[in-house]
Amino acid sequence: MAMASFKNTISTLMQLSRTSSCLLWRSGTHVFYISLLLVSLLFLSTSLTDRSPTALASALATHLRFAADYISSFTSVSSSNTCLVSDLRSNCTLSSVTGVERTPGNSVKDLSSCDIFNGDWVLDDSDPVYQPGACPYVDDSFNCFKNGRVDLDYVRYRWKPFDCQIPRFDGKKMLEMLRGKRMVFVGDSLNRNMWESLVCALRESLKDKRRVFEVFSRSEFRTQGFYSFRFRDYKCSIDFIKSPFLVQEWKTGTRRETLRLDMIQGSKYRDADIIVFNTGHWWTHQKTGKGKNYFQEGSHVYSKMEVKEAFTKALRTWAQWVDANIDRKSTRVFFAGYAASHFRKGQWNTCGHCDGETEPIANEKSLAPYPWMMSVLESVLADMKTPVFYLNITKMTAYRKDGHPSIYRPLEILRSPDMFQDCSHWCLPGVPDYWNELLYATLLISGHGDLPK
Repeated sequence: MAMASFKNTISTLMQLSRTSSCLLWRSGTHVFYISLLLVSLLFLSTSLTDRSPTALASALATHLRFAADYISSFTSVSSSNTCLVSDLRSNCTLSSVTGVERTPGNSVKDLSSCDIFNGDWVLDDSDPVYQPGACPYVDDSFNCFKNGRVDLDYVRYRWKPFDCQIPRFDGKKMLEMLRGKRMVFVGDSLNRNMWESLVCALRESLKDKRRVFEVFSRSEFRTQGFYSFRFRDYKCSIDFIKSPFLVQEWKTGTRRETLRLDMIQGSKYRDADIIVFNTGHWWTHQKTGKGKNYFQEGSHVYSKMEVKEAFTKALRTWAQWVDANIDRKSTRVFFAGYAASHFRKGQWNTCGHCDGETEPIANEKSLAPYPWMMSVLESVLADMKTPVFYLNITKMTAYRKDGHPSIYRPLEILRSPDMFQDCSHWCLPGVPDYWNELLYATLLISGHGDLPK
């Protein structure tokens, strides 16, 4: 009996150590109650010295369990030392999205203690959220099925976190969450990849597919950089705004183009209910790689600036704009991490290729190093006042060397040994569908299934 109580005590202590490693909310009330619990444990231990070991172990276990249950209501994803971005002035480090305070009756409360971005790809013979070739809104550049790709195993893999089960994407529930809302994706063509995936997944859940329509079409996107779909029955819109650097590209008269590191590009989305930002891939292109006479602050154009410094300045400009302009009571902000590329023997403009890949990378040790850009992003997010949910998709995409369009480009592009292969974007359906599944899970985890009106 004493041994069982002792084991119970040790188990509870281990639970307490796991759950108290990183508190999401550090208000004075919580600190007071936790301190009170610890003091009560001290007095309990001194008052029970004359009791039997069995009674002592049992009493300690009861009090410790109460403490652990209280603290665990406010824990983040402790398995990866991840904290909510709204409170990073602590010993916690940032690596992925977190859960927030658990509420009674929350059907996904177990996910709030799970790093949903730490996992592996597993074969799954269930149907994809939409069939290859079935969605008319997939851009030709991402439509590998239409462009002749016949091996379809890349749609059979599903992302599975190591420590929990995530709910499958439910388009009807997602549309209910978005009822009367505006959701905007802002960033580069990888964010467009994710946006098109979500539009197609939501469309698939409609009985009458005619109830979704283009507000702004492809032709307007080419001239204005804005594309929008509206779901009539739910009175919600899903928009994409092209902003590959997040800061403003600048051109005056005949003067060559520069990048204004101190000026955000546009602000047509500040009143949106959900905003998903991203940037990254354009910072690796040759335009920024040399850094000569391209980066600008105020009226000053730098003759030379390293890309890392420019990227940091640009992200801080973005962060300052978000903190100053986004109403955190009505708008949820997400930032999608860097999606991995898989060029072999070159890059996008030097005949790098990825064709012939039919399976994900199996060994984690074979993954590319963590991108420096994400370390910069994480340090910027840590200093922000506005809560930002970080969708850390970098590792999960690093496995998927098989998921790119590669040679399956639009049919008007002639295939040849020296053609540009696309090893950055993703076939649809495919990998971005699971970014949206994790976005959906994150909304459930964070209690945003009922978003503010």
